[in-house]
Amino acid sequence: MTMRLTDEQLEWLAARVPDAPVSAKGGRPAMDKRQALRGIFWILDNGAKWKDLPRKFGSKSSVHKYFTQWTRAGVFEAIMRDAGRCVEERGGYKLYECFIDGTFAKAKGGGDGIGCTKAGKGVKIMVLVDAHGVPVAVNTASASPHESKLVQGLFDFMLTRLTPDRLIGDKAYDSDTLDDEMAAQGTDLIAPHRANRKPDNITQDGRRLRRYKRRWKVERTIAWFQNFRRLCIRYEKSTKLFQGFLHLGCSIILLKQVYG
Repeated sequence: MTMRLTDEQLEWLAARVPDAPVSAKGGRPAMDKRQALRGIFWILDNGAKWKDLPRKFGSKSSVHKYFTQWTRAGVFEAIMRDAGRCVEERGGYKLYECFIDGTFAKAKGGGDGIGCTKAGKGVKIMVLVDAHGVPVAVNTASASPHESKLVQGLFDFMLTRLTPDRLIGDKAYDSDTLDDEMAAQGTDLIAPHRANRKPDNITQDGRRLRRYKRRWKVERTIAWFQNFRRLCIRYEKSTKLFQGFLHLGCSIILLKQVYG
């Protein structure tokens, strides 16, 4: 899937971004928010440093200032939720089976919310998608906890009003505790057993596991996210700012389902 910011998508985003306050004393007019959005998208798409932002997008310090202000005000999270509602209202979500997976992003600059792994310091981007691979929930967390411990954080961040009928993951999600947590929410967890599970504690049925062969859909969606190079490596020291890029990237993927 080619990720680009179309004029239609830009107008949709701009309508949900607050206008800059006007000073009663006058002064230089504020940067157009559409120009700032295009600059932020360029950073997200190319993964470049802010100092390398092309001049055609305006002052790099102004674009960075707007990105920081909007992220801390929760603007990009609200935009992602609005995009999710647009998909839901058009009947775009298919929740009869959903797929879950996570991907690791190294943290080059340190900062908060980072965990240590064998691959180094970084964060995990957790993704939950529907039967067609459309994002239903995304979140970031420290890379240290096991992925089975991060599932509830996604369910607390759902873009839909309904929860999935079935949740399908790989062996990392083979957990009796997670089974019980999902069952309490009305979701059937399907994951192949790990090799160390005892024969007298088999919980998965071979017929249900046939759905596992379609798990490539969440891997494809993760590849869509990784088209945005700024999400491949975390350069931001602030988790909040990294999530701002993640929410914007998710919004664009969702808008592609609406506007094509």
